[in-house]
Amino acid sequence: MPADPIISVEHLTAGYEGNVLMRDINFTVNRGEVFVILGGSGSGKSTLLKHMIGLYQPIAGSILIEGDDIVTAEGAARRAILNKIGVMYQSGALFGSMTLLENVRLPLEEYTALDAAAMDLIARMKLQLVGLDAFCGHMPAEISGGMQKRAAIARAMALDPMILFLDEPSAGLDPITSVELDQLILRLAKSLRITFVIVTHELASIYTVSDRVIMLDKRTKGIIAEGDPKVLRDTSDNPWVRQFFRREVAAEAA
Repeated sequence: MPADPIISVEHLTAGYEGNVLMRDINFTVNRGEVFVILGGSGSGKSTLLKHMIGLYQPIAGSILIEGDDIVTAEGAARRAILNKIGVMYQSGALFGSMTLLENVRLPLEEYTALDAAAMDLIARMKLQLVGLDAFCGHMPAEISGGMQKRAAIARAMALDPMILFLDEPSAGLDPITSVELDQLILRLAKSLRITFVIVTHELASIYTVSDRVIMLDKRTKGIIAEGDPKVLRDTSDNPWVRQFFRREVAAEAA
């Protein structure tokens, strides 16, 4: 199948208060793929994601979503780009004073003119997609961490985005719950043809869900690997890449 880029990151330089975390990086995310951003601590994984969803402005460069630059877009043009994406933050970020149904309804209340019945119906459908339709009236504190993550994905899907960004979705979850979440991501990607961009360092999840990965490196402030993670593990000529994928201790640390 020919590549069909839905996101293009071009010559991106990013950092804070003069501290550059990544310099002149370039990559694309193809429509319909599960794309993973990985790297060691401090490499800028979550920072890159926050730039891609428009939370941070880069020092230089462009981030094109279906050809439109989220860096320079303003007003209605920027809102149109943001309507194409949904985000699940690392903690889930559900509102503790709202039921799951109310949490998922929130984007519909903010960004649509639908009546209450229609919003309830859509919210229930999104919760059903993640297996939580029986928990619509529950508060976040009444469900498990894995269920909270799934509810957060349901909320991220409320406006039918083309792209879902997930920040460390497996963080804090036990291995069985992590596997269940991986299977949910694969099912949603296949059934709804959603493009996923996922930040994670969990190797089991990386091997299970990703079509393609990029690996950031804080030493070079760039991308040191791109491709199928299993191929990178087995064939990369970069020792840092091999050590990451094989969980090896660097010889320099000895």
